[in-house]
Amino acid sequence: MSIDKKGTKQIADNRKARHDYFVLEEIECGIELVGTEVKSIRAGGVNLKDSWCAVENGEMWVKGMHISPYEHGNIFNKDPRRERRLLLHKREIMRLLGSVKQEGLTLIPLSLYFRGSRVKLALGVCKGKKLHDKRQDMANKAAQRDIERALKSNNS
Repeated sequence: MSIDKKGTKQIADNRKARHDYFVLEEIECGIELVGTEVKSIRAGGVNLKDSWCAVENGEMWVKGMHISPYEHGNIFNKDPRRERRLLLHKREIMRLLGSVKQEGLTLIPLSLYFRGSRVKLALGVCKGKKLHDKRQDMANKAAQRDIERALKSNNS
């Protein structure tokens, strides 16, 4: 996923999330970080693979996101898997909490990117895929690849 707006730079993408879930809605939010975490993110030391989001005490938290320790950070480095607060309006948090509780949806981080000098997280409101859905997606992708390959060989 790449957001094609001026001043954005993609850092990390959670491709496993798009394989395991249907993304119903995508929300941009800020993330609370310390200085050495930002430096590590700039160096590309972030992994969103097994991360998810939860609401606790009216605040949104991202859990399971791994930001590698900054090599020159010494005592200022934080725990790589610590919970990090997401910056959303209270109304948005309550709306997301309602959809998660009522409809059985999940909040999954989809990508991490820079918007200007700020780190932003694309948060997806997702519904889990069943095994047959995943197989159908793989079959559709394979068919699309075959069509593109055939068109390319005919045009040559």
